[in-house]
Amino acid sequence: MILVFHLKMSDLTILEDNILPVPLSDLDKHKLAMNVVGKDLEAKNYEFLSVNSKLKKDPQFVCINEKKLSFIIVKAICYPNDPRDIMVSHLDKIKAHATSFNAELYYAGVGLANSENYDLPLFKNSGYIINFNGLEKIN
Repeated sequence: MILVFHLKMSDLTILEDNILPVPLSDLDKHKLAMNVVGKDLEAKNYEFLSVNSKLKKDPQFVCINEKKLSFIIVKAICYPNDPRDIMVSHLDKIKAHATSFNAELYYAGVGLANSENYDLPLFKNSGYIINFNGLEKIN
């Protein structure tokens, strides 16, 4: 939905707060990405041992699938950035943590874009496009 307002700046003081679209926060985008990945994991019969939805706290999911422990890092990546590019700080530390538990480490980049115009931010109660190509194993 694109809203067009033909108002003078002085008229903006009388608008109610709920008229203008509200952009999604970083935490909202992160939770949306986690929801996408979580549904994918459920469909593939992963058993969740731990779920962490905090920003900048990796991994987000600790799961078991086919008797293998998996650590899964989820990142919400907004257009024009590529969700396949692994953007994880302290990756070596996370790899060492996964190795110490004999776990496989995966990256799940979820691309997000406004469905009406890729250059606009994501808004609450608006359409969006998701670009998720599944888990990518990190060696």
